[in-house]
Amino acid sequence: MSLTSIGVTVPGSRFSGRKSVAVLTGAGISAESGLRTFRGMGGLWENERIEDVATPDAWRRDPAKVNRFYDQRRAQAAEAMPNEGHLALARLETGFDVTILTQNVDDLHERAGSTCILHLHGRLDSARCEAPEPCRIHIGARPLLESDVCRHGLRLRPDIVWFGEAVPLMDEAVEIVSETDILIIVGTSLQVYPAAGLALATRPHTPIYVIDPEPNLHSLPDNVDLIRETAVTGAPRLVHHLLTHHV
Repeated sequence: MSLTSIGVTVPGSRFSGRKSVAVLTGAGISAESGLRTFRGMGGLWENERIEDVATPDAWRRDPAKVNRFYDQRRAQAAEAMPNEGHLALARLETGFDVTILTQNVDDLHERAGSTCILHLHGRLDSARCEAPEPCRIHIGARPLLESDVCRHGLRLRPDIVWFGEAVPLMDEAVEIVSETDILIIVGTSLQVYPAAGLALATRPHTPIYVIDPEPNLHSLPDNVDLIRETAVTGAPRLVHHLLTHHV
């Protein structure tokens, strides 16, 4: 398995014989750090139609507008800080081999200390060219300029998986979930596909923990332990339980 996305690090301990944990995270955990979720009440996307800022067609029509939108999101993400949910998931590495599979495009898991992360929907702090095998560069919190190009002279675009595009790391994510000893789902309603289908990829009898204060029960597998709390309170409690009883 080759994990080639920016920000993905596979530690040697992944093959150490310790139990493995896959963690699927969504917008809810970032919202508790002050990052507004799209489509939400008062959310950042409220005044922008998805079709105008987050699709390949939008990029072709008006790249300047798309860049302005992601420049704003990038600046806000840079000001946010990891919360207790992020920090707890990083602590989980003291007893398990942990892979974070995140639908979020911020770097809060990295800044919390997690070391093995797949960004399923891309990253705000990087840009990529439009080649079939794209170059990627780290841009941090700065704006992406229309004049920015990769080393081959090709125009750069936000390194985001837009609506209507395939999720390039989904095969790796399915493989990880299909082999994991424990699956944790936090901050996602499991309504955004294809990532929402990952819970169905686990082996039979794999423990699945869902942290969600208002879960959509119709979207959950049958064999879950449901923690009706936010990420900030539920993740630390679950991590303490796992480190105490399952290491």
